[in-house]
Amino acid sequence: MSQAPTREVARRVFAREFNDASHTFKESEDERAPVYLLLPTGERANRVFLVGTLTEKEDVGEGDEYWRGRIVDPTGTFFVYAGQYQPDAASTLRDLEPPAYVAVVGKPRTYETDDGSVNVSVRPESITPVDATTRDRWVAETATRTLERVAAFDDEGDEYARMAREQYDLAVDEYREVALAALEGLDESDELADDDADVPAEH
Repeated sequence: MSQAPTREVARRVFAREFNDASHTFKESEDERAPVYLLLPTGERANRVFLVGTLTEKEDVGEGDEYWRGRIVDPTGTFFVYAGQYQPDAASTLRDLEPPAYVAVVGKPRTYETDDGSVNVSVRPESITPVDATTRDRWVAETATRTLERVAAFDDEGDEYARMAREQYDLAVDEYREVALAALEGLDESDELADDDADVPAEH
């Protein structure tokens, strides 16, 4: 399968904000047009880039393998699901032994539950073991991106921020506090001493 010449930027987002997102949209009527998840801070995300600690994995498939991974960052938990259509990511999840630092690039997926709430997960394109330094760098850079989005949130010229104000009844300042707390947490001692996962991320 040939690679598309222009791939969507993988947005850095903390779990807290990612899990608060529920609105998806397309920007054209083309059935192959990308589907975007609208982040509450006013950014569209067709792909996301996250780094955290894989704390659990489980094959939840019935028949075929279908792996669920629980990945924790300083603000909350991401759930990733990989099966036969994500063979590399599924194989990595199968082989990894939690706890382990991982970097994930993937697509957001939303699922409406019976009670009408929306759950958000990630369908990974890649899962890469990384080290603590890579994780810390991701936290710092993701905090910076989050703070930038919060600062620009009231810009009337930003169509995605305007869309977020219309779609979500959320206090955007909370994400600033979350980002600052994540930065402060980098000064604390590292809780996972694992020398086996020292492959640098490629993103």
